[in-house]
Amino acid sequence: MIKNTFILFIFLMLSFNLTGQSILGQWKTIDDNTGKAKSLVEIYKEDGKIYGKIISVFNPEKEFAKCVDCEGKQKDQRLVGLVFIEDLTKNDDVYDGGTILNPEDGKVFKCRLKLEDDDKDTLQVRGYLAFFYRTQYWKRVK
Repeated sequence: MIKNTFILFIFLMLSFNLTGQSILGQWKTIDDNTGKAKSLVEIYKEDGKIYGKIISVFNPEKEFAKCVDCEGKQKDQRLVGLVFIEDLTKNDDVYDGGTILNPEDGKVFKCRLKLEDDDKDTLQVRGYLAFFYRTQYWKRVK
């Protein structure tokens, strides 16, 4: 009986640990310059790939703003609902191989997402071009 209880306890602890480490869910984006929250993003999985879309913006003046500098299918799309992270796949402890769009200027970069090692409620978001990159840290919405 004690052995079965111990095995069940270990199984439950492992399953809680694994679900707590997912990047899927809602994240609050933080402005690099001001440190203030800018938007709410949903990271989701579709057809085995990871995507991200803006589900709300905190600045009421940008609530109906469009991605005017974007190209292709994102051109003139409203920011709210815009899929701006596309086609990432899991590679060890990071998600990469896809792209991230900067809706402010329409530029597209390679993307990497990674949970912070010491804080699983912080998502490191990196957009890069060759050796140049920009990193943001988003906070999980609970």
